Amino acid sequence: MSANKNTNMMLERRSGSGHLREGVVLSDKMSKTRTVEVSFQRRHVRFEKIVWMKKSYYVHDEKNTSKTGDKVLIAPSRPVSKLKRWTLVKVL
Repeated sequence: MSANKNTNMMLERRSGSGHLREGVVLSDKMSKTRTVEVSFQRRHVRFEKIVWMKKSYYVHDEKNTSKTGDKVLIAPSRPVSKLKRWTLVKVL
């Protein structure tokens, strides 16, 4: 019960920043690190058509809970390493 309460508190605290992102785990081969792909829509600068774009993030997963193919919720954090700037909030 307390783990669920802590997760809700983290969501409330981080949701104000507006940076929560939902993505799919591409790789879980590194220890405590996941590669997460986030898809989003943007308007093309020249042709003004809505196009799907993808971006990959290195995400810190302290307990190694997520596996390849899982949908996850990530949030920005302080730098954990050279490339990791995001933390896993929960597996959806």
